[in-house]
Amino acid sequence: MAQNIYDNPDFFSGYSQLPRQVHGLEAAPEWPAIRAMLPELTGKHVADLGCGFGWASRWMRAQGAVSVLGVDLSQNMIARAKADTSDPTIEYLIADLATLELPEAAFNLVYSALSFHYVADFQRLTRMIHKALVPAGDLVFTAEHPIFMAAAHPHWITDEDGRKTWPVNRYSLEGERRTDWFAKGVLKYHRTLGTTLTTLIDAGFESRRVEEFAPTREQIERLPELAEELERPMMLLVSARKTERR
Repeated sequence: MAQNIYDNPDFFSGYSQLPRQVHGLEAAPEWPAIRAMLPELTGKHVADLGCGFGWASRWMRAQGAVSVLGVDLSQNMIARAKADTSDPTIEYLIADLATLELPEAAFNLVYSALSFHYVADFQRLTRMIHKALVPAGDLVFTAEHPIFMAAAHPHWITDEDGRKTWPVNRYSLEGERRTDWFAKGVLKYHRTLGTTLTTLIDAGFESRRVEEFAPTREQIERLPELAEELERPMMLLVSARKTERR
């Protein structure tokens, strides 16, 4: 079972104050890049894995999806998502992505934002998603970038010349990584970029687009603190399409 850190009161309190949780998708700098990866949603059936407060689930319905299933391990997240949603065609489910089984060939799109790095067995997850998609169905997800995940320290350090650096530690050694973020000992799973993409290919996906997110000049002008994101990628954005398993 994945660590349910989002039901930790201290963690949930801090997480709920993030701009993207207060103001929604438009407050997430990476959202325009993600939006460009998404297929046409009119008439589609969507699964939103790690749906959180339901921002993406509601947006996808507004874009014409005929149904959305939002899945999250956190009771706090699902309770908030239900409270903020009045659309009966959006269903929310408390479930662990580590053990989740979706119905076969039921979805045109499986979407996930910043959840897959909490799952230990990425191979099992991708194979399950492949089965859950219709032929030529799409998987679009974001995850913490493995370079960011493999940081030796959860913050910048300054060298003797006053330059900021982001140290990377044991990048090739995959597995558990723990960090302090709103709470101590938040558990995540580090996988190299190569492992992530190869696992998708082995599960029967064709990579359509891969981005290592960096803010635009316009975004930095509006929020100067985003300039630090040019020094190392924080997020990995992937669009993949189901093909027939070989």
